Amino acid sequence: MGLFRRSSRRANDASATAEPSQKEVREATLAHLQEFTRTRVGVEAYVEPQTNVTPTTVMLVATDGEWTRRRVPDMRAAAALAQTLGIPVYDVQRTGYPQRVRDWNARQRIERRRASSQGS
Repeated sequence: MGLFRRSSRRANDASATAEPSQKEVREATLAHLQEFTRTRVGVEAYVEPQTNVTPTTVMLVATDGEWTRRRVPDMRAAAALAQTLGIPVYDVQRTGYPQRVRDWNARQRIERRRASSQGS
């Protein structure tokens, strides 16, 4: 009979580890994007359209090429988000990604290789 007691305890614990609500997810996403914008220089938003594999996303890119990406409901929501953050917004299908993103990614790959070769 102890088996049933354990499972009922797990059921009660499930509420403590339940997934966050959509409102909590939105608030966490907004907080992350606000922090990224506040702590970087020259941040711009690039909206990436929905595909068969991924939802619509917004990619924030700083002047040095550092970036972060988060899901958004649609293009209109991404534009409203950019306005809230006070940053310009671009449609990546029209503008493409800025070269600084590729440069930053390349620098990060070099740093990861250097770090892994020093750790060996």
